[in-house]
Amino acid sequence: MNDTTANDTTRHVRIRPGTLADAPAVLGMLDAAVVWMNARGNTEQWGTTAYSRQPGGADRVERYLTENTPYIAEWDGAPVGALVLDSGPSAQLPIPPAGEPELYVRLLISDRRRAGLGIGAALLAHAEEETRRAGVALLRLDCWAGGGGELVAYYERNGFTPTDRFLSERWPGQVLAKRIA
Repeated sequence: MNDTTANDTTRHVRIRPGTLADAPAVLGMLDAAVVWMNARGNTEQWGTTAYSRQPGGADRVERYLTENTPYIAEWDGAPVGALVLDSGPSAQLPIPPAGEPELYVRLLISDRRRAGLGIGAALLAHAEEETRRAGVALLRLDCWAGGGGELVAYYERNGFTPTDRFLSERWPGQVLAKRIA
């Protein structure tokens, strides 16, 4: 991202706490991400069915927005990204415990129509601020490690270091961590 894009993103993006009222916007972004991934040949990460029509998809988003700590990125007042923080990974995933207090990114999504404008990076920076504010030194997340590793590389470019790999059914995953000063 060049300086012009970074300044433009800073000028246009506002991050606010999320609420249950944001569920349709988050589901819309997730549905669009499935279409976007499929158009690029990635049918393994989230499948080919719209996220909102996947078993438990809409319920999961509602839980993210009510049981976790959600944030919504807005661009000129419209939702363009979402971040969900929790105190650890999903219990359904075979991820080793951190062994110390942590904040955990449970969801990071941005509007594909605004791809490349730094919305995801702005949300990750917000996650770092929240981690620091909570007095916690570790921020972790997990992501799909399949394909060519592009998603893992994205998080590495944003300062995260790969730690543990895992397999959830046939879905290859990677845990990444970032120390917060």
